[in-house]
Amino acid sequence: MEVAIAGAGPSGLFAAVALARRGHRVTVVDRDAGPSDDGAWARRGVMQFHHPHGFRPQIAEALRAEMPEMLDALVAAGAEVVPAPGGLGSPAGAPALRCRRSVFERVLRAFATAEPGVTVGQGHVDDVLRSGGRAAGLLVDGRPLAAELVINASGRSARLAADVRAPAEGGDCGLAYVSRQYTLLPGAEPGPMNAPIGIIETLTGYMVAVFLHDNRTFSALIIRPADDRRFAALRSSAAFETASMAVPALAGWVAPDRSRPISPVLPGGRLHNTYRGQLDGRGRVGLPGLLHLGDAVCTTNPSAGRGIAVAMRQAVNLLRLLDEHPGDPDAVALAFDEWCTENVRPWFADHVYWDTDLLRRWAGGDVDVTRRLPSDLIMEATEADPALWRVVGPYMAMEALPSSLDEVEPQARAIFAAGWRPPLHPGPTRDELAELISLPHP
Repeated sequence: MEVAIAGAGPSGLFAAVALARRGHRVTVVDRDAGPSDDGAWARRGVMQFHHPHGFRPQIAEALRAEMPEMLDALVAAGAEVVPAPGGLGSPAGAPALRCRRSVFERVLRAFATAEPGVTVGQGHVDDVLRSGGRAAGLLVDGRPLAAELVINASGRSARLAADVRAPAEGGDCGLAYVSRQYTLLPGAEPGPMNAPIGIIETLTGYMVAVFLHDNRTFSALIIRPADDRRFAALRSSAAFETASMAVPALAGWVAPDRSRPISPVLPGGRLHNTYRGQLDGRGRVGLPGLLHLGDAVCTTNPSAGRGIAVAMRQAVNLLRLLDEHPGDPDAVALAFDEWCTENVRPWFADHVYWDTDLLRRWAGGDVDVTRRLPSDLIMEATEADPALWRVVGPYMAMEALPSSLDEVEPQARAIFAAGWRPPLHPGPTRDELAELISLPHP
């Protein structure tokens, strides 16, 4: 079968290699030409490319199932394999990865380019070709690319064939972030850690995190309400360093005697929680032979590191359904939409509720014990009652859906209703941090 894929991100390239290994001929089209001869890769139009990512065990599971040699290539490129914490990993025991997205995509793109049956080309996808009421390929830079199956993996801002899909749910989640990449100095040990990725802490009115990557690199990240314009100053290196040194969790990593920056400050813009299924507004397959994958289906606030894991799970299950329904694109689209509704949409809904309540609390509101707690507070409650980990752990590892927390939510809510609150992490409040970065910097 001839397959055309719009988008050479992780889900598109993974699907391309896996389909080629099933005997299909696959052409991937992306407007990005890939790394330049000198190794530089701006990846324009993919804002999140240089920002930190969490590579959860679901990603290694997918690679091990379809292209296990890529895991070896990632390790050779400097990625660090991290065993899943006891009780929180997948049943198969797949490891998580510490890796920059740029390294991950370089290795995956090299695999796809070298894979027999896969062609990776540069071009702008104008539209989906249609013939006889079904998808017939892609229109690329005004020229037809014929195909029997079309996969839209064109990313979070995908507009491809929007007329044959129901409108997206969700939107701006109200958060924005900035990050910067660093490398540890020779002999320097990593800073403080409270999670497999590195460290993540919620302070008064904002959040900070460190993502440990490959080759002794890491990213420092500051997340805050998008509408707080006082933090626009963080785009400058001096302001970002001032803020980082004021927060002990970050200062333990970015202090000049421990690391040095290797990138400018990277603004992340506004973040979105969105979900868009496979079907049209009537609940029907809008265009047989066209399937949507990855961020074209779902995006979530990246602070929980779910994006690529959700995309890879989609790809694995789309491949399964294509194997189960050969030559029946309608059946695949219907089954995939049902699977995504049950297994992807809940992560979107989880973040919508979580982010809305987080912003309310960052604006000065207290925990509302008159209604269901958001997931972040149920996770926080494990500090007061470690027995909650039995349920919270699998959720955090994405081995159980958010609905699994329903079992312990009343118990967690009772903890907050009794007056318990998570201990405050050391560091300035958001107002204090805003004042710090507003001062003149040398």
